[in-house]
Amino acid sequence: MGEELPLTPEILVPRLGDYLVEKRLITPEQLQRALEHQSELRASGKIVPVLGQILVDMGYIERVVLDQAITEQIIALRNALQDANNRLEQRVKDRTIELEKALQRLSELATLKSNFVANISHELRTPLTHLKGYLELLAMGDFGALSPEQQQALSVIQKATERLERLIEDLILFSMSERGQVSLEIKPFNIKQALQNAIANATQKAKNKDVKVTYEFDHELPLVEADQEMIKWVVDQLLDNAIKFTNNGGSVQLKVSRENGCVSVSVIDTGIGIPTHRIEEIFEPFHQLDGSSTRRYGGTGLGLSLVKNIIESHGSIIRVTSEEGKGSEFTFLLKAFTPQEEI
Repeated sequence: MGEELPLTPEILVPRLGDYLVEKRLITPEQLQRALEHQSELRASGKIVPVLGQILVDMGYIERVVLDQAITEQIIALRNALQDANNRLEQRVKDRTIELEKALQRLSELATLKSNFVANISHELRTPLTHLKGYLELLAMGDFGALSPEQQQALSVIQKATERLERLIEDLILFSMSERGQVSLEIKPFNIKQALQNAIANATQKAKNKDVKVTYEFDHELPLVEADQEMIKWVVDQLLDNAIKFTNNGGSVQLKVSRENGCVSVSVIDTGIGIPTHRIEEIFEPFHQLDGSSTRRYGGTGLGLSLVKNIIESHGSIIRVTSEEGKGSEFTFLLKAFTPQEEI
């Protein structure tokens, strides 16, 4: 290996020879001969000077003129780099402003949507209350006796009315949670006792689909610190969801156990499962994984979004594990109540 040449400013200037020709400091023929000479030196294994030095050695250009040309090129490159940086900074600023405006618009649209949902829900509640009242009067015979066929029809209407009422309540709860207006009443309660009604409701609903509902509670569970009504609502939603997406002959289990100073609540099913890459989608409001007009499973797409909001408002998170065709498991932790020692 030959001795390396010292670094010079010329290495910072691309296509120096072309620049010198363009400025008419050398001729194209002189550049060609200098390049050929450089190639000959390289082929002989000798130390190869930079092109500028070769041009000086061959007498084609003076060192002062060469240094001036190199300096001009470096200054031009620096200015070009500064201009590019300035343009990039301006583009970043412009793009940031555009993104801020877009985010502001999204926030405004979200607020409008939330207000719209809240207003419509409250407007629907009033006529529904009148409808329920008159249906109850009809059922009690206040307007005369009903035939068996009329009683059957009235029963169907009442069930549909109850479902509509639940949907409206969900919409109101959603709009409140979106605006941060859901107030929690955190206090200790016995979770096993609190969930008995949820288990009974789920068992009754599951009979229509031949789905088996089971439950498992650890012995001597501690009290939990949470909003009892909200947690009951969450478990109701998770059980309903599990039953809905579990085919006939499948099973749904509610499991409550101790876990590192907390109480773990899990709903496990043998249903259709969720693709791993789409798990986050199930918590988006008004969203269904099957969005087609012929989708098999009904619902507003609000349940799991509200579940997530309520659990997170308790300072916890909801974990989901699932495998397509084999079922899903939804789990969240609640803080165990620890009585303070008397001083």
